[in-house]
Amino acid sequence: MTVGTLTDGEVFDAFPGVVLTHDNIAHYRGLLERKLLINRCDDCGFWSRPPRPLCPECWSRSVTPTAVSGKGTIFYYTVMYQGRELPGFEYPHLIAGVELAEQEGLRYLAPIVNVAHDDVREGLPVELVWLEDIPGGPVAAFQPSAS
Repeated sequence: MTVGTLTDGEVFDAFPGVVLTHDNIAHYRGLLERKLLINRCDDCGFWSRPPRPLCPECWSRSVTPTAVSGKGTIFYYTVMYQGRELPGFEYPHLIAGVELAEQEGLRYLAPIVNVAHDDVREGLPVELVWLEDIPGGPVAAFQPSAS
């Protein structure tokens, strides 16, 4: 598997439990390439998630999966104490809705790592990191910003 040249078949093989469609396969291909891709309208510049075939702002069908900066703030979070087994995660673990820097209201749900639970708060600046040793990964996660 060579980064940048992943076929649809390789993406399907990497995510066997995910329903992949024409609308979301670029997002998952991006994960394999360590890029967080979010659809952006080519006409009005509006970012939208989840992936869909048209811009919800101007209804243009010209949307392009585009890499985000990986910077954001915690909008909401929860500490998971129980649930289904997630290989690579031990309970309790943090999950947050991160508001991405690209646009107000653009949020991505992801694990929060490298921080004590008591130090997490809404508005905490975070940055994208990649969890490599997770089955089904790599996984996009966030950690407190160094700056």
